[in-house]
Amino acid sequence: MGINYNVYLISDSTGETLDRIFLSLKSQFKNFEHRKREFVFVRTEQQIDKILSDCKNNENSIVLYTIVETKLAKYLTKKSEENKIPCFGVLGSLILNFSKLLNQKASHKPSAQHVLDEDYYKRMEAIQFTMSHDDGKKSVDIEKSDIILLGVSRTSKTPTSIYLANRGFKTMNIPLVLDQEIPDKLKLPSLKVCVVGLYADPQRLSDIRRNRVNIMNEKNISKYTNLQSIEKEVDDSKKLFKRYNWPTIDVTRKSVEETAASIIKIYDIQKSK
Repeated sequence: MGINYNVYLISDSTGETLDRIFLSLKSQFKNFEHRKREFVFVRTEQQIDKILSDCKNNENSIVLYTIVETKLAKYLTKKSEENKIPCFGVLGSLILNFSKLLNQKASHKPSAQHVLDEDYYKRMEAIQFTMSHDDGKKSVDIEKSDIILLGVSRTSKTPTSIYLANRGFKTMNIPLVLDQEIPDKLKLPSLKVCVVGLYADPQRLSDIRRNRVNIMNEKNISKYTNLQSIEKEVDDSKKLFKRYNWPTIDVTRKSVEETAASIIKIYDIQKSK
């Protein structure tokens, strides 16, 4: 049996950045057994002392931190070293190198990325727009979208839309349902919106839909899970995408983040034309 590590994530803000970095880090190691402990808004030496006291009581402890206030970061590093606890700063050297490159001092202000600036309000507006235009709820103002996603049921349209909204893109998603027409505005060549078609392997969709049906305890929807019916749905959707020359993405083996990254790339290419 391998070693089980106790990983302490210490942040002087919400911990979102550190959590994402740790997620990327641990994905690189197949045999990494660990228990994660998160501590957010850590801004005093007393808080650090309490956390390190807990570290000492647990074997194989590791500390990862994002603390931008220099004095506090040095205190954490010093105390960790005294207690022989591996301690790694995620942003320290990067901020220092950027400071040298830009020839200016960093503010070292906690939560600086969460200021209520123009970008923040843009994201909030995008999220509100996206939520009110989910699953084809509203399509009269299609032209106000930055991105429109189309696809048959269970092609990750909603989670991808929400992810894009958090990146500041007003995203509308429209389900492709048999015998149901898409909005007329989508067919207009004059529409200056990035439209992307999503599709997936029919067998994979069938499996996902069956799981959903079992969870929801729904009945009399055999067509929804029937492989032949799904194959026709996917084939029809591809024909639709081709008819209007919309770029497509196969989401079968893609995470929401990967799909969103591909969509943003398509959006940027179209905007640069």
